[in-house]
Amino acid sequence: MSNKAKLKINDSEIELNLIEGSEQEIGIDISSLRLKSNVITLDPGYKNTGSCKSSITFLDGEKGILRYRGYSIEELASKADFLEVAYLLIFGELPNKQQLEKLSNDIKERSIIDEDLRIILNSFPKSAHPMGILSSLTSGLVAFDPSAVNIDDEEDMYDAILNLLAKIPVLVAWVYRRRKGLPLEYGDTSLAYVENLAKMMFQRPNKEYVQNDTIVSALNKLLILHADHEQNCSTSTVRIVGSSYAGLFASVAAGISALWGRLHGGANQAVIEMLEEIQKDGGDTKKFMSKAKDKSDPFRLMGFGHRVYKNFDPRAKIIKVEADKVLNELGINDPILDIAKGLEKEALIDNYFIERKLYPNVDFYSGIIYKALEIPSEMFTVMFALGRLPGWVAHWREMRINKEPIGRPRQIYTGEKLRKFSEINNR
Repeated sequence: MSNKAKLKINDSEIELNLIEGSEQEIGIDISSLRLKSNVITLDPGYKNTGSCKSSITFLDGEKGILRYRGYSIEELASKADFLEVAYLLIFGELPNKQQLEKLSNDIKERSIIDEDLRIILNSFPKSAHPMGILSSLTSGLVAFDPSAVNIDDEEDMYDAILNLLAKIPVLVAWVYRRRKGLPLEYGDTSLAYVENLAKMMFQRPNKEYVQNDTIVSALNKLLILHADHEQNCSTSTVRIVGSSYAGLFASVAAGISALWGRLHGGANQAVIEMLEEIQKDGGDTKKFMSKAKDKSDPFRLMGFGHRVYKNFDPRAKIIKVEADKVLNELGINDPILDIAKGLEKEALIDNYFIERKLYPNVDFYSGIIYKALEIPSEMFTVMFALGRLPGWVAHWREMRINKEPIGRPRQIYTGEKLRKFSEINNR
């Protein structure tokens, strides 16, 4: 195969290089297109545009494949814990025992947060959305660690990364507990990362905390499944903000804001809101499945299908098993979750959904699990943000190490041509 592509524009022919990825993905290198032709490409939403080269995550939506650094998501979810996956994404390889122990201990050493940040948290009204609070508190971390990260100094880079991995779980737990009206907790340094997160969130002030291994396992898998997903909206945001040489904390805070939208991280919250809407209408799942198939009906079935996966979302297969375990373990009797199970059952046997490959996705099952754990729906995206943290950090680190240029998309201007200014009395 030729390593060149030819583009004909009017009577001119331009030769462009072809770039091949390690999984035989082919891209046309258009970085010199404007210089050679004074022409740019137009790709709204960048659906057909590669913004960078990356060695972190491989995703094949047609085949339902997701791999972190070459490891299948199925194997990582069944055999690794979240901290191992975080290390893999950020540093490129799975840690050995000594590396994982050092990572865990270093995180515990950095898990204390300046009390002034607690004051900032308490200044938010309880009605404030948790994602807005988390983004603000993440930005606030810059004030307590204002020095720029020296990307050429491995120790400096490591320290900044570990500070985020250590402090964000505490902030997540604090945002949750403030929402619930519970005293803030720092957890227990004798516990592992996810186990400590569960204790910080679910410990009650008037009773002894007892760990539920089913819940910890579900949280661990949810965090792993959300840890990275290639060049999505929030990850691209982290990279483009970081390309200006903005710091790690500021770049991640921007990623949290991007994740907030209901078309991205807010989709799992939208699932529960949809289920609540169905319940208020009487709970007739068949009626709403029919509405979803009616193109003239504005109702949208949230949590089914995926804009990237054209088959079953591989993450959904994994987390469906965990959702069933959590529901069985907790023995929950919740009409909202009964509606969810009804929709799932019908979608998996309805030819309309099968032919269009509109299967329940990871947002559908993660929403069910968080609802079962009595986590408020406004907190769902906060949990997503915690899971995505290693991916954001990995992409920020890769982008800075590779010294990628500042992000600066072009545009096709469609406004007015040159006009003369008219004095106000003449308008």
